[in-house]
Amino acid sequence: MQFQQPQNHQNIETGMVPPQLNHGGHEMFDVHEVLAGAINTIDTYTMLSGHVQDPELRDIMQRQKQFMADEYNITLECFKSGQDPSKPTQSYKMKQGNDFTYGMKPSQPKKPMQSTAEINDEFISQCMLNAVKAGATVKTNAALESTNPVVRRVLADSLPNCIEMAYEISLYQNKHGYYQVPQLPRQDMTQMQNSYAPAMVQSQTPGNMMPH
Repeated sequence: MQFQQPQNHQNIETGMVPPQLNHGGHEMFDVHEVLAGAINTIDTYTMLSGHVQDPELRDIMQRQKQFMADEYNITLECFKSGQDPSKPTQSYKMKQGNDFTYGMKPSQPKKPMQSTAEINDEFISQCMLNAVKAGATVKTNAALESTNPVVRRVLADSLPNCIEMAYEISLYQNKHGYYQVPQLPRQDMTQMQNSYAPAMVQSQTPGNMMPH
């Protein structure tokens, strides 16, 4: 992804602002939260990695962790410089298929753990999912508050990656019965799908444009 190169900007109180300081106050606080959250997520993956039993989950964890670390470095670099990072942003590619199994079957009620001996792959995958979803939220907020065009674009590029990682984890959970997906009755789904109609869009050609 090519970024728009920022130039020096004007502060009406202090004069010219160099690229590395082209950040508004809200942006500073929100990107700080993004970076701190990224560290927390990477640390969570590291802390739980020794408890993983399933090789498939371990592979997901390792691939996601490496991608997150690289993305963290890119975000940090452009945040500190205010300019293009030294390497472009990337798109995360999951290995899972897209097949969800729908429907509910009886299962034991969930309850808080009593000891760390109860840590298992279901718990670990849920921690991973919660962390990735939280990252998507803070990155969205930070992107909407960013005045620096490079930081805004880096954060915006990161959002599809968060969504892809969360989807990969939820597919894994669904395949192993950790995450069941209920469905509405077919009649209700059909009724809701048919409750909207397409919008009428007129083409903007010289012949039908309104005069000033």
